Amino acid sequence: MVGGLLAFALFLSPPQIDPAAAQSVPTQGAAMSHAIGTFDVQITPIAAEADASAEAHGRLRIAKTFHGDIEGVGVGEMLAVRDGSSGAYVAMERVTGTIDGRSGGFSLVHRGIMDAGAQTLLITIVPGSGSGDLIGVSGVFHLTLADGEHRYDLEYSLPDTAP
Repeated sequence: MVGGLLAFALFLSPPQIDPAAAQSVPTQGAAMSHAIGTFDVQITPIAAEADASAEAHGRLRIAKTFHGDIEGVGVGEMLAVRDGSSGAYVAMERVTGTIDGRSGGFSLVHRGIMDAGAQTLLITIVPGSGSGDLIGVSGVFHLTLADGEHRYDLEYSLPDTAP
């Protein structure tokens, strides 16, 4: 599955992105906080439909366990395509757990592009996707891979009080 290889490469070897260069997310004047930690990830290919062409996008399931300032799990699905050293992946992921003593969930949208080996990655909280004590959450999920360990820095804001 060629698409799966790109998703695997992008997801397990994310680029080192300068946070100052990352797209900012509007926070409506709220102070930004950081949730920092690690996560374990399992990526499982989803079998292609019987009538799918050889050029069809690869599909994969994502299962994560978060440790650190986020204690919880993430589940999602990814589409990916690759041609040599270029390709892309998109994914939707639902995270449920606890951040800063607040329990609930939110969705992340992933967009990874590889152009002749140069990679960009943007993962943001989907506006309006917060639930439970995380209603109103917004932010950007920064991802790095160092020493074989997946690390995250969720730059986020929450309303002062849960609605």
